Amino acid sequence: MEHLRGFIYILIAAVMWGCIGPVAKLAFAQGLTPLEVAFWRAIIGWAFFTCHALAIKRIGIYLEDLPVILIFALLCVTGFYGSYQLAVNLGGAARASVLLYTAPAWVAVMAVIFLKEEISPRTIGGILACMAGVALISLSGHHITGHHFSWAGIMFGLLSGFTYALYFIFGKKLFARYHPATIFAWILILGAMGLIPFIQFSPPSLISWLSLLFLGLMSTYCAYFIYSRGLVRLKASQAAVIATLEPVVAALLAYLFWDENLGVLGYFGACLVIGGVVLQAVRKKPD
Repeated sequence: MEHLRGFIYILIAAVMWGCIGPVAKLAFAQGLTPLEVAFWRAIIGWAFFTCHALAIKRIGIYLEDLPVILIFALLCVTGFYGSYQLAVNLGGAARASVLLYTAPAWVAVMAVIFLKEEISPRTIGGILACMAGVALISLSGHHITGHHFSWAGIMFGLLSGFTYALYFIFGKKLFARYHPATIFAWILILGAMGLIPFIQFSPPSLISWLSLLFLGLMSTYCAYFIYSRGLVRLKASQAAVIATLEPVVAALLAYLFWDENLGVLGYFGACLVIGGVVLQAVRKKPD
């Protein structure tokens, strides 16, 4: 039952994260830069998590954990938020999202090295199916409206995958030690500060603010809180594979609202991703 609950939590978070690229494009269309969107997403999410942490009186951290939390913030907020929004801007929401999902491969390797996890044949099968799906989606859709996927876009997409994978590694240890609201209250503000030197700010429009509010509240505060509840019930490698549903959601929304058509190969890849998630979620017995 705990495994099923963890699966459902990660699944809900994946849907919320799948909205990031399509919603961010609304802000881009209003003149905001990718790093501005990354900054305001972090700040708005931080405000909600800080209120949450203060309400439950769990805002404090141990001084000896501050260096790890700072590294977590710089890699997984400054690095991840920034690189992902740049990938969306350069290559479109759908393809940026699927490049993000090189993360399961990174997680599987790092979970063995740093968390000493054993990876089952079922998990390996889920990873292979998901990675094959990601590859097909990345190779498809050469005529995405308004985008030519440059090498810079590819590199930012892969960088977002690596830094996203680090969430599962850092999070697995820190979420066992602190309440999720405590961790995110610290890493979001520290990570947002890391973005400031690279931003020239402009006043957001009303549509931009609505987009940013959605990203900060739904795709950050709600998604991360739900994700952290799922992560404590699953292995890091399992959670990473289940969350791979995010690019499927992103591809569907990008097609519906931004005319980003990934083609036959791309949608076949999306089916492989779903198959990999189902393979990971259905189990005969607990670990």
